[in-house]
Amino acid sequence: MYRTRTIHGFHAMICDGKPKESCGLFGVYGINDAAPLIYQGLFSLQHRGQEGAGVVVSDGSKIRSHKGFGLVGDVFAEKSFDDLPGHIGIGHVRYSTTGSSRIQNVQPLVAECADGIWAIAHNGNLVNAGDLRRMYQESGAIFQTSSDSEVLIHLLADPMYRNRPRRVERALSEMKGAFSFLLMTKDSIMAARDPHGFRPLSIGRLKDGYIITSETCALPLIGAEFVRDITPGELVTIDKNGVHSSTFAEPGTPLAQCIFEHIYFAHPDSLLFGKNVHMVRSRYGKRLAEEYPVDADIVIAVPDSGNSAALGYSRHSEIPLDLGFIRNHYVGRTFIMPEDHQRKKSVDIKLAVLPEVVKGKRVIAIDDSIVRGNTASKRISYLREAGAREVHFRISCPPIKYPCFYGIDFPTKKELVASSKSIEDIRRMLGADSLGYISLEGLLSPFENKDDFCTACFTGRYPVEVADDQCKKMLEHY
Repeated sequence: MYRTRTIHGFHAMICDGKPKESCGLFGVYGINDAAPLIYQGLFSLQHRGQEGAGVVVSDGSKIRSHKGFGLVGDVFAEKSFDDLPGHIGIGHVRYSTTGSSRIQNVQPLVAECADGIWAIAHNGNLVNAGDLRRMYQESGAIFQTSSDSEVLIHLLADPMYRNRPRRVERALSEMKGAFSFLLMTKDSIMAARDPHGFRPLSIGRLKDGYIITSETCALPLIGAEFVRDITPGELVTIDKNGVHSSTFAEPGTPLAQCIFEHIYFAHPDSLLFGKNVHMVRSRYGKRLAEEYPVDADIVIAVPDSGNSAALGYSRHSEIPLDLGFIRNHYVGRTFIMPEDHQRKKSVDIKLAVLPEVVKGKRVIAIDDSIVRGNTASKRISYLREAGAREVHFRISCPPIKYPCFYGIDFPTKKELVASSKSIEDIRRMLGADSLGYISLEGLLSPFENKDDFCTACFTGRYPVEVADDQCKKMLEHY
């Protein structure tokens, strides 16, 4: 029925208005009571998504699932794990970057195909999902979600793939963009990472069973050991016969690992792309102190993703580190809230200033990024109102000028303050006495293979083609 699979041109999701996701994945194989273990794993990955969560488990013969909106603890507050028996399972926490919030879009997605039930969980964004979706819809296929992840289910169910060897590998090879996938059948789980390595995915070992996780920070909590990262272009299958590895695409040369994972997304105790996140962020702080020194009385962090960089800045500058902001930990991460009005409202209650610390002081405040400018301007005004004599803002990433099509929530240039304003304009808008962004060279300095990182949001150089001519013209007008 579908004999031609040559896709010419990749239509960015901004053209179709479909959701993009950069989320958290956690899978278990060969461990009894998989559901509560996945729950613990997702709890460790809550920082990667707070809009929804879900778990799918199998006892080898029957698949069961539960999902809902909200934090992991809320979704499973009234759910008994006795209703989710099994030794195999996958889980997902959702961070929706665009599109509607619908329960159908909360993952893992579950579908019954000719050869049984499949469950899929995805972290990233497929830049050619619009093409694939239209191709199947024009042939009569029905989609249940507006998620780009669902196209993989249709590829797996397509007779062209289902009836041929290396079925999953062939389907994955059609995917373009950023993806880490967890797939599950009633008796196996599979994990795959795109050939450019945009998003992290790792394997752990727990007794006689295996763990797959977006970040290694989830492993110590459950007593598991880190084994290795899944390599770009690799499909790992775990079943009763053990662990099997195959390649569905050659790794990109160079790779395109998302540097924003180190800047903001990942947890400080994760080993990410071969480096500890806390140590990398500490080096960013040291580099900021070298590139933008200033006479001041104290260094403070904008918690939590500014903590490590603030420590590095303080150590190198020998300016004391103090707690200028206290975070309310019952408020989620404002950057990954799905709607702009939610971000603005949450900023008002997320942080409290300690006037006793900042009053009359020359303050250096360290933050991870400035995207829209909503949060930064409020935080500086809070410091002023608390009596800070000077506020010097330091940012541990370069100015974000370009949209991300690979799963981070800056989809249009018009939303990015640095796309249309100079650093001096931004400083005046924020009300800071000085403003310094780390250089691109400084951002990449902790890594040996500096070309193996995607920096498109700073440079506009996209490692995977993201739009046809019409979409590129749209970008020029934002």
